[in-house]
Amino acid sequence: MRRLLPEPAADIDLDELLAGLRPWEGAPSDRPYVLTNFALTLDGRATIGGRSGPIAGDADTSLLVGLRTRVHAVMIGAETLRAERYGRIIRSQAKRERRERLGLPHDPLAVIVGSMDLPWDAPLFTEGGRVLIFTTDDAERPPTKSSVRVVRHEGDRVDLRAALEHLRRERGVTSLLCEGGPHLHGELLAAGLVDELFITRAPKIAGGEGPGLVAGIDESPIDAELVWLLHDPQTGDLFGRYRVAR
Repeated sequence: MRRLLPEPAADIDLDELLAGLRPWEGAPSDRPYVLTNFALTLDGRATIGGRSGPIAGDADTSLLVGLRTRVHAVMIGAETLRAERYGRIIRSQAKRERRERLGLPHDPLAVIVGSMDLPWDAPLFTEGGRVLIFTTDDAERPPTKSSVRVVRHEGDRVDLRAALEHLRRERGVTSLLCEGGPHLHGELLAAGLVDELFITRAPKIAGGEGPGLVAGIDESPIDAELVWLLHDPQTGDLFGRYRVAR
């Protein structure tokens, strides 16, 4: 891995690069500090064949796992869970123990936003761990091996600001990583609830129609500043870290 900006450098180690990432230290008083992570094709698609996995290479997966080790909670939309069928957020025991040395919970809290129409047989619900669901549905959840709590909102959409306030106030969550999908990502950005974005650009063109970085929000430009830019010479993937301008 090479760093292109701000200071060019070769042989960058992702774990060492992320070691200084302590998002909980920058949390506002009323919500967690929010990071987002997305992989995109050159033509801006966030999925290939309905999934995000085929877009980028192994370094993108390493970055994702590294970000998960640095936050209290990981948020995904119900549609993303249905498509990706998540497992336990941190599978490595060594990485879970590393989290504890940072003062973070053993397992990140998995936060799901949206419908209760979920793949209840997905490993996220069968491998242990902790799950919190924000929903407007009144459907009950089935029994699960993982610890699952449900918070219900009135209306036709989950109030994301209220959800983040709940996470901070009731669960002590001061850092959160959102992994999409595009509708959830767009709503967080439009509401001014995102602090940093980690964007991977893969040298692929997906073609066709499909979701991009955001979806379902009105045009409203948001300024961001580039913190660093990395390059994987094996795959050509570019990794940008951006901070939302306030």
